Amino acid sequence: MNMTRRTFIAAATAVASFSLLAPVQAAEPIKIGLVAALSGQSALSGEAITRGLTIAIDEINASGGLLGGRKLELVRRDDESNPAKGVVAARELIFREKVTVLFGGLDTPVSLAIVPLANQEKVPFMGAWAAGTPITKNGAEPNFVFRVSAVDEIVNQAMLDYAQKTFNGSKFGMILVNNPWGESNEKGLRAALQEKGLAPVGVEKFEGNDVDVVPQLSRLKAAGADTLFMVGNVGPSAQVVKSLDRMGWKVPIVSHWGPAGGRFTELAGPSAKDVHFVQTYSFFGKQSAVGEKVIKAMMTRYPDVKGPENITPAVGVANAYDGMQLAARAIAKAGSTDGDAVRKAFYDIDEHVGLIKTYRKPFAPGVHDAVTKDDYVWARFIDNRILPVSLGE
Repeated sequence: MNMTRRTFIAAATAVASFSLLAPVQAAEPIKIGLVAALSGQSALSGEAITRGLTIAIDEINASGGLLGGRKLELVRRDDESNPAKGVVAARELIFREKVTVLFGGLDTPVSLAIVPLANQEKVPFMGAWAAGTPITKNGAEPNFVFRVSAVDEIVNQAMLDYAQKTFNGSKFGMILVNNPWGESNEKGLRAALQEKGLAPVGVEKFEGNDVDVVPQLSRLKAAGADTLFMVGNVGPSAQVVKSLDRMGWKVPIVSHWGPAGGRFTELAGPSAKDVHFVQTYSFFGKQSAVGEKVIKAMMTRYPDVKGPENITPAVGVANAYDGMQLAARAIAKAGSTDGDAVRKAFYDIDEHVGLIKTYRKPFAPGVHDAVTKDDYVWARFIDNRILPVSLGE
């Protein structure tokens, strides 16, 4: 009898304990990780990505969350634009925080360093800025890396088309940062030129901490370049512009979107306005219903946002917002936070009305980039605001 009573009490206690734990477990948040530059010259980009993710997460949570009411929670780590620190941050988010989806930030070298870890640990990695082609085309099978952002090889085709149409360029020089991002763009630009029976008149590299690029630019000028393709983040790109000023060389510059990531106008000076660069989105001009909703949400959530001019860099906000919404749909379709289930569910997204565009089957095996060359906007700085070229002229 005593044994039966003890057994009954133990069983009852276990049932009670399970009943108490079950709702707690069901309510556990789904963690979303972010590794980005949150300090230094590119901190503005990290903040833009953060804000885009936050606005999307707020929407999803307000509508009831995912998987039966579980709320999303953003967990961030600063990579300081350093690949080694980025890997340490990613490991912490994967192993300690147990994130369901990991978002990546600005720098291609950092993202490339994280890619093998994401594939090894089977954690979906969503790129929201870094454009290096090998990030998604990394040779892994299965591949856990997706992206809502620009892609170098596609941007490079668009850069050439824009340079020919806008500046009537025919002799193209390249001035590229000396890292994997620069290498990715050199390969893409050479391929784009070759398709049109062209070749660069010169290719020059610079280091991220260079303060004088006059020697490299002088060689490009001597080679007869009539248009420059520039690839570099905020600080290095600013040094290119300042070096051109010192030379007195007024040459059209068609750039990747590196200048948009921080204090470019402050660092580059008055000639910053002469740089034309690619974007995936602009909050200026007529907006879709989604665009109007995001602007309103940004103004409500962040006191410093008074209008579109304060949503900058726009690409960070837009890419992260759409990337998070697509990731949420994958989690919902998977019915789970299991990494492989979520990866497969990305392929099952049929249509999503996003900020950048309406996505129709954005991902498929072998197609992990949701943004195409038809989705780019060309912009420049006017009075410290990033405006589409059509509005800035």
